[in-house]
Amino acid sequence: MQDVFIAGYSDKLSARPGETITFSVSSKATSDFTATLYRSISADPNPKGPGIVEEDASRYFKPASFASRYQSFTPGSFAQSASDLRANIESDLVIKFWFMPTILLAHDQTLLSWGDISISLDQQGIITAKLANGILLSSTSSVKIHNWYSLEIKLSASGATTLGLQHLANLETCLGATKEGDPVTGKGELFPISIKAPIRIAASFRDAPSCFNGKIEAPEILADGKLIAKWDFSNGISSLSVKTKTGPDLFLKNAPTRGVTGRKWDATEFCWRHKPEHYAAIAFHDDDIYDFDWDSDFELKIPNDMPSGIYVMRIAADGHYDAMPFFVCPTLGKRQANLCVLISTFTYTIYGNHARPDFAPSWLERITAWNAYPHNPSRFKHYGLSTYNNHTDGSGICHASHKRVLFNLRPGYSTFGQSTCSGLRHFQADSHLISWLHNQQIDYDIITDDELDRDGLAAIAGYKAVMTGTHPEYHTRKTLDALEEYRDSGGGLIYLGGNGFYWRIARHEEDESLLEIRRSEDGIRAWAAEPGEYYNAFDGNYGGLWRRNGRPPQQLVGIGFTAQGNFVSMPYHRTCFDSEFDWVFEGIEDKIIGDFGFSGHGAAGFELDRRDEKLDQGMKITTLAQSFDEKNQFVLVPEEVLTHLTNLSGGPEADVKRADMVYFKTAKGGQVFATGSITFCGSLPWNEYDNNISTLLGNVVHKFTKG
Repeated sequence: MQDVFIAGYSDKLSARPGETITFSVSSKATSDFTATLYRSISADPNPKGPGIVEEDASRYFKPASFASRYQSFTPGSFAQSASDLRANIESDLVIKFWFMPTILLAHDQTLLSWGDISISLDQQGIITAKLANGILLSSTSSVKIHNWYSLEIKLSASGATTLGLQHLANLETCLGATKEGDPVTGKGELFPISIKAPIRIAASFRDAPSCFNGKIEAPEILADGKLIAKWDFSNGISSLSVKTKTGPDLFLKNAPTRGVTGRKWDATEFCWRHKPEHYAAIAFHDDDIYDFDWDSDFELKIPNDMPSGIYVMRIAADGHYDAMPFFVCPTLGKRQANLCVLISTFTYTIYGNHARPDFAPSWLERITAWNAYPHNPSRFKHYGLSTYNNHTDGSGICHASHKRVLFNLRPGYSTFGQSTCSGLRHFQADSHLISWLHNQQIDYDIITDDELDRDGLAAIAGYKAVMTGTHPEYHTRKTLDALEEYRDSGGGLIYLGGNGFYWRIARHEEDESLLEIRRSEDGIRAWAAEPGEYYNAFDGNYGGLWRRNGRPPQQLVGIGFTAQGNFVSMPYHRTCFDSEFDWVFEGIEDKIIGDFGFSGHGAAGFELDRRDEKLDQGMKITTLAQSFDEKNQFVLVPEEVLTHLTNLSGGPEADVKRADMVYFKTAKGGQVFATGSITFCGSLPWNEYDNNISTLLGNVVHKFTKG
């Protein structure tokens, strides 16, 4: 697999003054690479739009050169002992564990490796054990994927050397084993055995590919009848390590999945916290990769006078480049503006390296024509994919981290390469809003999901308004709590997206960069969690939609996800003519608003949110404008559909495939404005920012921050 010429990542996506961000780089160049800092204003490469706009920020980081070096990374998760497992074995050795393979591959998959001992699964489903002194054992029957088996290997000075393979459903049946090599007849030929080496479960100590795809449970090792190592994976399910009373502890490399059903699971309990013995397995994958673990090359300590904003560290060598965005937040409690822009770093990370199924090589032509960011995750899948993709074995990827190269978190990256518009999402689409703020000369601070989750309400307290970007989809309980407290204490919340506040995620307490999503039961899903695996391993809470967790988006911002289409858009139609709300439409004579834009060619598109009185807790909400799916380009989301004839609205499907632009106040003077469309911000730069969407948002921001 070919690697990109130069690439890098930062240890964190955001920082405050006084904090340090470190950058790790891999470069194939023989010469030094350069690093230059810019402030990012626009990340849209479309030559018909703002283009990529960046301001020199060298006063905060003097351009510098650093020695190039290639840094590798190895996909695949496994468990490894934190220290050597030592054994001086005189007469007997027993290794046993349970396992469930999930795919057979063209190469061997290692189940366990310890010194000269290696146990693997081949492409035919045969288990082979390579033991001390050249002993080789192989099962006489092959295993089937998605079936549980017990494996027990015995070496004895008496000559009784066996490989016992038993199917969970028929434990009395041994699939048998064969032995190759010289007979084991006495102590002198095989024993004593001396091993001093770390142990790996689900991988070998050789280079990939050798990692196991599947679940492993209850490994243990006995020497001369004495238990020397035993690991119970039902203990500490939320941890990135496995503590044990017998033998060395294990650390988990590349975050294999815990909180998964084991051999004892019988569908009588669906939460691992209630019956951890039913969840005593760990699921490993050969493509897990959540931390490249590269050595750092340089760092930036955020100066006290560095304005809050979006910055890009550009690195270059021999005509190749990469660009690493990061976000500078103000010192906690010392805001620099009345307006706060909430950057959806959790959503960026969850989507990190999304390899779209509709990617086509033809996209590269437009990338070249636009001088856009050149790399796409679909061409570099070994860099690790997103939670919108699947593992090698077909299971859904449920972990995400930014401690790796994320191609789609780059200025100039285009998500939809076949689109006739800019085709942007997430970071790049949010730059339409950032460029608008600069064009309108509106001061703002940046706060990201990271700070909101860590600091709660304190992260945004004191701002007159908090504004989201285009797609604040993924949230923890802490981030939702903070936004709700802010709103209910009198703050102004401006929601400029669609499909927001949708999925519940968990953040790992031992590594804050690591996020978890369980796509349980409902919602627009790239994959579906397996039965019994709906609860997050990281925090033990039920995963899936916030709506299914009793906190639908309507309770926070008055609207929630209702319909999705291709990357197409519609305009809004003004529906409110009450003079009380004339301030929203001041300077706008048009009844049709936003029939233009760089995202889907309209302000209401791709993913749409609407009001639902059953879910909004009786708030007095005013609908200001609506879009209408006149061309039948959108479909209802699954949670809205009951049968092929009925939906939860109780009315015609066409009536609920819309975006609602709404406004309401809270009891203590808080106020909310919401657009209900992912593509709204894509209309802001149209006609050099002179348009009715720009005017409307300007009215709202002025009302919220100065009115």
